[in-house]
Amino acid sequence: MIPRIVEARYVRDFTIHLRFANGTEGDVELGGELYGEIFEPLKDMETFKQFTIHPEFHTLCWPNGADMAPEFLYEKTKVPASS
Repeated sequence: MIPRIVEARYVRDFTIHLRFANGTEGDVELGGELYGEIFEPLKDMETFKQFTIHPEFHTLCWPNGADMAPEFLYEKTKVPASS
């Protein structure tokens, strides 16, 4: 089953708090994932903050067409942050 994001809110820097339909939630730091032509504009903080939840695919997307696979975001949410 493909994970479905039901809530996303900006936390700080390139970190977004995600909550999935199955109740899993946590902060995901995406600064290290913003490489490649489509993600390059997201290195601008104001552009990064413009994310929404795609109404059909239930994952993060941005106005420039960038999106991230919900499976990838789910796995990053489940991994505890290193100290």
